[in-house]
Amino acid sequence: MRGAGAVTWNPDPLHVLTKQELLQAACNCDVLVCLLHDRVDGDVINANPALRAVASMTVTPADIDVAAATRRRIPVTVVPARLLDDATADLHWGLLLAVARRVAESDRLMRAGIFPGSQSCHLVGGSVSGKVMGILGMGGVGRAVARRARGFGMRILYYDPTRLAAAAESELGLTWVAFDELLTQSDFVSVNARLTAETRHLLSDREFSLMRPTAYVINAARGPIIDEPALVRALEEHRIAGAGLDVYESEPRPHPRLLELQNVVLTPHVGSGDVVTRDAMANVVADNVLAVLAGRRPPNCWNLEIYQSGS
Repeated sequence: MRGAGAVTWNPDPLHVLTKQELLQAACNCDVLVCLLHDRVDGDVINANPALRAVASMTVTPADIDVAAATRRRIPVTVVPARLLDDATADLHWGLLLAVARRVAESDRLMRAGIFPGSQSCHLVGGSVSGKVMGILGMGGVGRAVARRARGFGMRILYYDPTRLAAAAESELGLTWVAFDELLTQSDFVSVNARLTAETRHLLSDREFSLMRPTAYVINAARGPIIDEPALVRALEEHRIAGAGLDVYESEPRPHPRLLELQNVVLTPHVGSGDVVTRDAMANVVADNVLAVLAGRRPPNCWNLEIYQSGS
């Protein structure tokens, strides 16, 4: 992008820009490039009458006031979901193995100078190979999770309101079941649904009560799909065995009790965080920006209606 104009950026990877910083940035640029936790509201968009685009490095612009941008015919660009499928599924499996085999707990003990006997029962965890995987949502990430589950010899159940074709189910070794049946039969409940009004708090007290006390829930999709206080209750009361979470209901602040429970593994929304994936995402963002600066329709525009005749 430096070949097309002056670029200023936030060099601190641990700092999420404040609203005041975003306002200042928007005032001084033609294109605002934003990351997942940047909240680009109407004030930020309207801070610069000359703003030409908001280029997001996310799949869905959840924290961008798209309506405000559309009113001004400002394109909001995103990255294709398919770029993130494998990286997110890989992290999902990292969380699954870490919580079931108590990897994070073991690491903390080692750093504290505690080495239980190698055949001590102190760190015995849940089995993974040959168990039942229940996948909620069979989009790109759900399918990537299913492919990996086959390598662990798992029986794979799934629930999605739109059932796959029989050939796709056969190829991935999937069995479609009703939502409640998936919860009662699964050793691992894998959350891969999109966040919609219908999926918000898809897993709450009732759903956790249906799960096995030896079951684990893994969420690398969107935080609000799980009712966090209900999850905390289920974990504290040992109604489920554990949870692996990469996303949270009120990011960047998870429920404080989650930080204290030993049967939870937490990562800070890094599902796309491998070198190849982030490089591909950055190139898409750059392509979107360069298209706008050249006066072309960007290839990954969320609010395409701004380009429609008469809009």
